[in-house]
Amino acid sequence: MPRRPTAGLRSAGARAARAGVGLALSGLLLAGCAAHGDAGPAASVPAGSVPIASAPPAQAGSAAPMGRSVPVGLKIPSIGVDASVMSVGLNSDGTVGVPPIEANAPAGWYDGSPTPGQTGPSVILGHVTVGQYGDGVFLHLGRLHPGDRIEVRRQDGSTAVFAVDRVQTVDKSAFPTSAVYGNVDRPALRLITCGGPHLSGGGYPDNVIVYASLTGTAL
Repeated sequence: MPRRPTAGLRSAGARAARAGVGLALSGLLLAGCAAHGDAGPAASVPAGSVPIASAPPAQAGSAAPMGRSVPVGLKIPSIGVDASVMSVGLNSDGTVGVPPIEANAPAGWYDGSPTPGQTGPSVILGHVTVGQYGDGVFLHLGRLHPGDRIEVRRQDGSTAVFAVDRVQTVDKSAFPTSAVYGNVDRPALRLITCGGPHLSGGGYPDNVIVYASLTGTAL
C-alpha cells in the first residue's frame, strides 16, 4: 500500500490481501448479471497493491463518518429501487460472491468493504437481470445522474444518505479496480452491475459503476 490505512480506511482489495486472498476484481463481481451468469475476465490484485483511489471529489456538504453497521436495505427513489440487502463474501476461488439468481433477488454488500457510512468505499452490487425471473434490482442503475439520492438502511436503525458523484460505464476488461476499491479518506459508496447490450451467448460486455458520497444521515 502507498500508505498505511487508518482505522476504517480500508479497501475491499486490501482486506482480502491481508487474508491472503488473490482477489479478482473486474468482471467476476457481476457473475450472474446475465441469464446464465457472466463471470467475465478477472483482473487479480496482488497482495498489498491496491492504491489510493483517484476518486471524484466529494459532494458539497459531505457528512462525518458513521460507525460500523451492516446494510439491510437500499432505496434509490429516482429509479424506483427499494430492496433488501444481503451480505456476500468471497468464493473459494477468491472471487466476490453475488446474490442468488431468483425472483426479487436482493442487492449484495461485499462484507470485505466498509459498511455504508464508514470511511472508505462501501461496495454494493446487484443483478441487471435474473434469468427467467426477469429484471434485476439494478436494471436502471445507468440512468442515475449526479446529485441523485441513495439511501442505505443499516442494521442499527440509521440510514446513510448518499448523493451520486458520477456514473461510469466501462468494458469489463478495463474495470477501474483502484477507483472502485482503492482507499479514500471519506465515506463513499460504489454500486455495480452489468451493462451494455445482452450478448447472444449470454452475459453483458460492460460494467456500470455508480460513485457516491455520504451527505447525511437519517433515523
